[in-house]
Amino acid sequence: ISSLWPRLLLYVWLWIGGQVVQVSASHQQFHPHSIKIPGDITLGGLFPVHSRGPHGLPCGELKKEKGIHRMEAMLYALDQINSDPELLPNITLGARILDTCSRDTYALEQSLTFVQALIQKDTSDIRCSNGEPPIIRKPERVVGVIGASASSVSIMVANILRLFEIPQVSYASTAPELSDNNRYDFFSRVVPPDSYQAQAMLDIVKALGWNYVSTLASEGNYGESGVDAFMQISREAGGVCIAQSVKIPREPTAGEFDKIIKRLMETSNARGVIIFANEDDIKRVLEAAKRANLTGHFLFVGSDSWGAKSSPIAELEDVAEGAVTILPKRASIDGFDQYFMSRSLENNRRNIWFNEFWEDDFRCKLTRPGIKLDLDKKKCTGEERIGRDSSYEQEGKVQFVIDAVYAVAYALHSMHQDLCPSSSGVCGKMDPVEGRSLLGYIRAVNFNGSAGTSVLFNENGDAPGRYDIFQFQMTNHSHPGYRVIGQWTNNLRLNLEEMQWSGGDKLVPDSICSFPCQPGERKKMVKGVPCCWHCELCDGYQYQVDEFTCETCPSDMRPVPNRTACRPTPIIKLEWNSPFALVPASLAMLGILATSAVVITFIRFNDTPIVRASGRELSYVLLTGIFLIYLITFLMIAEPGVVACAFRRLLLGLGMAITYSAMLTKTNRIYRIFEQGKRSVTPPKFISPTSQLIITFILISVQVLGVFVWFAVVPPHTIIDYEELRPPNPELARGILKCDMSDLSIICCLSYSIVLMVTCTVYAVKSRGVPETFNEAKPIGFTMYTTCIIWLAFVPIFFGTAQSTEKMFIQTATLTVSMSLSAFVSLGMLYMPKVYVIIFHPEQNVQKRKRSFKAVAQAVSQKSLNEKQNGETKIEPDRSQ
Repeated sequence: ISSLWPRLLLYVWLWIGGQVVQVSASHQQFHPHSIKIPGDITLGGLFPVHSRGPHGLPCGELKKEKGIHRMEAMLYALDQINSDPELLPNITLGARILDTCSRDTYALEQSLTFVQALIQKDTSDIRCSNGEPPIIRKPERVVGVIGASASSVSIMVANILRLFEIPQVSYASTAPELSDNNRYDFFSRVVPPDSYQAQAMLDIVKALGWNYVSTLASEGNYGESGVDAFMQISREAGGVCIAQSVKIPREPTAGEFDKIIKRLMETSNARGVIIFANEDDIKRVLEAAKRANLTGHFLFVGSDSWGAKSSPIAELEDVAEGAVTILPKRASIDGFDQYFMSRSLENNRRNIWFNEFWEDDFRCKLTRPGIKLDLDKKKCTGEERIGRDSSYEQEGKVQFVIDAVYAVAYALHSMHQDLCPSSSGVCGKMDPVEGRSLLGYIRAVNFNGSAGTSVLFNENGDAPGRYDIFQFQMTNHSHPGYRVIGQWTNNLRLNLEEMQWSGGDKLVPDSICSFPCQPGERKKMVKGVPCCWHCELCDGYQYQVDEFTCETCPSDMRPVPNRTACRPTPIIKLEWNSPFALVPASLAMLGILATSAVVITFIRFNDTPIVRASGRELSYVLLTGIFLIYLITFLMIAEPGVVACAFRRLLLGLGMAITYSAMLTKTNRIYRIFEQGKRSVTPPKFISPTSQLIITFILISVQVLGVFVWFAVVPPHTIIDYEELRPPNPELARGILKCDMSDLSIICCLSYSIVLMVTCTVYAVKSRGVPETFNEAKPIGFTMYTTCIIWLAFVPIFFGTAQSTEKMFIQTATLTVSMSLSAFVSLGMLYMPKVYVIIFHPEQNVQKRKRSFKAVAQAVSQKSLNEKQNGETKIEPDRSQ
């Protein structure tokens, strides 16, 4: 099936071609609408001499530049080649040049002329009136075709020429579709394809820092293929997104261009507009932008159809200001200027359309037999001269037309050298010229073209991409113009400093969907649009890892102010000049001085009755405990270290354990004495000073033993706590240097002392009825009550500050102040009255009659009996005792 399809197409085209040729032969035997240049080898030529005609007519008005200039360029090239003794010597190149009328279907019909000689016609049934076989003029054989101009025309013509294996070299068709060597294998071009142009335009967009643009294309092969190539390349390269892709219809309705501008404004951030459109569409787009009062908003990047032309922007310079356009690298051919400006009605009769050009160029009318002269136009004299009596500027594709003709000429020259090395003219091997062989020679050419640049083709028949980049600038409103700002030859060279935008601004305007995120902000992409995003701040303790990711800093670090990295968290400790240290330290110092004063007084008056009566041994133990309670304050404030932490563990509970062990021993002794006195006159055991000291040290050893077990299980060390002072604002975060003592371990360390304190309080309550003259029960009782109140207040304050940013400082201050206050209570209640008597009332510090335990027991029994008699119920004594 695959092999039958090309044959079927060939038969269809042959049938169509035969029909057209028959009609052509019957009506127009000498092709009045084509130019015939005789020669040994004939080239075909396709040029848009006329524009597309209105409805019903194939052709419209004459196209002076794109039609006549380009066609004359082919004639000029043929003259140059035929007069060159080195190129194709003794061989004359001829031509058959046709008008495409800028319409693909009409061009297809015309191009059938090129294949007439290849169509085998059956003449067996044709006889002259005299019975002789007919003499049919054989049409010239076209070996190659120069053209066409529009890509849509070239695509249509290439389909039929490849069937007859006629090579085709275009001078202006740039559609990427024509690079498909499987479908258009006989097509070549001396201009680069739009895929190169699209790459160059993408490079320009990236160089300007744009990533969000719209595209605008005229309906048809050129516009749609160019935009498709740009979109495909931008997708493959990445970094540029298409906001809108708008198509301009072939026959736009009224208001169509206003709708296009309105649609482009739906994505107003996409100020850059990539435009592949014909001149008329470009002009109407600019007019619509001006009507919408959007002068200076859109930043156009135009293809070679805009190039450096003045016609699309006439009277719209302010809207077009800053437009960047691209044009294949070209040069003005001086020889062609001399040739064309020397053309006249007399020396250019071979150009059948030259009379029409003459009338149009000089705005005059030639007289013809039977045609009345239009009174509105002057009569042509024939003495007018191009460039003198009319404006003239060489059309931009003239260079490429000349290069296309020379490419075929050089290919024929190489073929002639290979096939006819000893022949001075066309030999048998080149009669006829084999199309596929000629194609190989065309693809192999490499010569310096008319502009001095090399002409060559790649495997797809495409020329290398060489572009000039222009920008339309208005340095002042009276002299606007295009200025070359760069080149593109496989890579971009753009002079950004030479560019200027609306109002002469040098700063490149933005055409981006989303502005770059600030340092410390991550991009949250918009689904489906890789160039659009929202910026989200890396909050809390997060920092920006890359443009899309935020991560939390390590626990010992915090983000820098712009959140692009992490930095170490400052480490703090309780300083001596802090109020949380000054107040407890002042209280502790005062307590140490007071305790020292008491100890010195007691030592000084060690043998006086009051000191002896207070139990000297236990008093010194108790005062040592009070001294240690004050001392722990300084250890709690001191800079944490292994030694400091060890002493904290040891002394935190030891001072209180010593104090309350001594008090408990005292209250227990008193309680046992008077409880024993109620029952017997025999004294209880273990009430001697030595026994009291042993009991006290046993109680103290429990605390010491617990601390040493703690030392063995968890050796003392320092830690840096980064979690305690880690508020929502990272700038306030601090690491706290402290000992490895948690809140729970502090309470555990004090728990034994609290047990002693509670037990002592219980005994104090039980001993409240003892006569004042006998013991210290009541001062100890008041001391314990007050101490309990202090520590009951301590608990809510200590644990209530757990969420505070200054938790460690508050808790340390609370703990040390509570301990100092409890020490003050003990010191004040138990020893200050004695010191006062010793110092200020020494007359009271005298020896009283020593009372035996028996006398004490009798006094207690009598007091107990009195209490019972005064009660509501009288209890009979137990007679059994």
